[in-house]
Amino acid sequence: MSRLPVIVSVVCLAAAAVIAGVAWKITHDRPMGAASEAGISGPVITHGSAAVGGPFELVDQNGQVVDQRLLQGKWSVVFFGYTYCPDVCPTTLQTMAGVRKALGPDGEKLQVVFISIDPARDTPAALKAYLDSVGLKGAVGLTGTPGQVAAAAKEYRIFFARKGEGPDYLMDHSTLSYLMGPDGAFRAPIPYGLSVEQTTGIVRDAMQQGR
Repeated sequence: MSRLPVIVSVVCLAAAAVIAGVAWKITHDRPMGAASEAGISGPVITHGSAAVGGPFELVDQNGQVVDQRLLQGKWSVVFFGYTYCPDVCPTTLQTMAGVRKALGPDGEKLQVVFISIDPARDTPAALKAYLDSVGLKGAVGLTGTPGQVAAAAKEYRIFFARKGEGPDYLMDHSTLSYLMGPDGAFRAPIPYGLSVEQTTGIVRDAMQQGR
């Protein structure tokens, strides 16, 4: 009896194992936020601790220098965007305003931290006017030098890049928001496009678990 079919089968199984290993690595090495960039919708379930968040030094909308200690003592939703954003940023901030309202008294425990990835245009004064216009009470707007913004984005695994020329350029950027606990540590991703009810569920579940 020929051993050729057996050899072929072994080779095929080995190839399948290699392909599966490569696929696993690609999936698990993908930065946080890539699910949103890839067009994946719906809640994202994570296991274990994700390396999201870290030290930063930026300036808030009142001109005060702040760092990662801003996240201590409150639940926070951290989102990177810019004031000239035509759709994703205002939609996200309006959703968060709805979440704070839906949480009732617990809404006071949640702060929204909006970090600009367009420091050339987003001065502290511009951020203050923008946040006032979207009616998100208590939101914190942060900006800084290009280097400071890039360092903060790296800590949160955020992609951003300028798109176009001239004063009316746009910015490509990750659309994922991050729920951080009162200890300043990452708790859950919040994909763009979820309803107020879905987002409220993510935040409320984390608060109730006290994680």
